[in-house]
Amino acid sequence: MRVGDKVEDFELPDETGTRRKLSEFLSEGPVVLFFYPAAMTYGCTKESCHFRDLAAEFKEAGGQRVGISADTVEKQKQFSEKHGFGYPLLSDSDGTVAKQFGVKRAISVLKTKRATFVIDTDRRVIGVINSEVNMNTHADKALEILRARSTS
Repeated sequence: MRVGDKVEDFELPDETGTRRKLSEFLSEGPVVLFFYPAAMTYGCTKESCHFRDLAAEFKEAGGQRVGISADTVEKQKQFSEKHGFGYPLLSDSDGTVAKQFGVKRAISVLKTKRATFVIDTDRRVIGVINSEVNMNTHADKALEILRARSTS
């Protein structure tokens, strides 16, 4: 998935087991969909907490944060409750959506690459952030993309 690509709608359960569609999120504004390898790990916790800590900035920029990984609904719930994220965590346990976005690993204990996609309300990708090691860059760059969108 690259800038300019149109994202097909998908539906996955969130941390409460509620089925959520991308199109429903997009009806509220642009979506920052961030894939992370594994809930409760050091890097993923750091990244997810940075997204949490920038809640006011994302609201001001009009973007919705949505986390996604191959973890089970139960693990996502535990992760969310422990850190009070305040945004949905989707369970892509079979890797269907990760494959759609090109972030599913072929062979690895960690099933998903760390990547963030900023998706505009027309389902077009307006930004892609890839970094396996800089956890804060995902939220920071997503905010830059959202702010640039609102000024153009």
